Amino acid sequence: MQGIYNKIYGDKVIWGVIISLALMSIPIVYVGTDQLAQLRGGNFFYFVIKHAIILLGAFVIAYHVSKIKHGYLSRLSLILMVITVPLLLYTMLAGHSVDSAERWIKIPIIGLSFQSSDFAKLAVTIYLARVLSRKQGKLDDFKEVLKHLFFPVVIICGLILKSDFSTAALIMGGCFIMMFFGGVKIKHFAIISGLIVLLFTLLILLFPEGLQRLLTWVNRLLAFGDAAHEGNYQKNLAQASIYDGGAIGLWFDILPGNYGQPPQAASDFIYATILRNYGLVGGVFTIVMYLVLFFRSIKIARKCTKLFSTLLVIGLSSGLVLQAFSNMAVAVGLFPVTGQPLPMVSMGGTSLWFTAISIGIILSVSRETSSSKNEEIA
Repeated sequence: MQGIYNKIYGDKVIWGVIISLALMSIPIVYVGTDQLAQLRGGNFFYFVIKHAIILLGAFVIAYHVSKIKHGYLSRLSLILMVITVPLLLYTMLAGHSVDSAERWIKIPIIGLSFQSSDFAKLAVTIYLARVLSRKQGKLDDFKEVLKHLFFPVVIICGLILKSDFSTAALIMGGCFIMMFFGGVKIKHFAIISGLIVLLFTLLILLFPEGLQRLLTWVNRLLAFGDAAHEGNYQKNLAQASIYDGGAIGLWFDILPGNYGQPPQAASDFIYATILRNYGLVGGVFTIVMYLVLFFRSIKIARKCTKLFSTLLVIGLSSGLVLQAFSNMAVAVGLFPVTGQPLPMVSMGGTSLWFTAISIGIILSVSRETSSSKNEEIA
């Protein structure tokens, strides 16, 4: 056991967090796929076995990424950005549609599909960390900031916006956090934010038919403000699940088929399923896990000697935590429905693997930071 422990690279607390979240998710996915299993002829084990295999793949990915020298990512970031734009354009024009939204790209022959926005999120985070670390002396120049920082972010988010508003907003939020810690002036944020709002408003007014998800956004906002709205079907079921769970949860109610739950009980509304089965205790535990992940990441970032490493960890960790709290806020009724999965918990495919890559990079930075400290002490 000690030998295995010594071969785990990076921050051991973060490893403990993601293992805890993954183990907690398995029975929850089992319960939450009740309706999906019934549609497949009552095979209640299909989805949980698939989820467990994907989780195993995620840990393999995180482990191997944690062994890579993250400094190489700085050079790779420009290539990733060059790949990202065509991928997003292809997704927008010819992507695989799910719920009237073109978010997916199918890989020929193997049949695997992934959301190009997951790739874009990773690429733009690495790119910003590189540019911010290299242009520290030019951040007072608005033209430089606009050209090298805001413009690429707005382009990437704009290409995602057409089919996935919530993901575009979360990516934008994570990028703004990185730019703030990277030294971008507040006045630059104010100017760019105003321009973004103006541009978005003009797009809606002039080309409403071009924003295919506009009606979906409007319906979700209307549903959020009206409890009786027909769009609140899943939300109301989620609220009922949370109420049934109480403080300690219905641990014995683990067999599927014996209660009403949202159709997305194992993905978008999985936090409601957690609260029903693990109760308030399980809900608080989940929140604490993501907070621990964030604060351990901040601790890693503070130990870094290179700004690129610091910003990379801040960008990746804040993106994961923003996504997690967005999912949980939807489940408890604090946000309109966003469709964001709960990292390392929600049932999914390649999205779990992209999350694993982000965590693996954070662990890689942690490993190299610890090695540098040990060398200094020696």
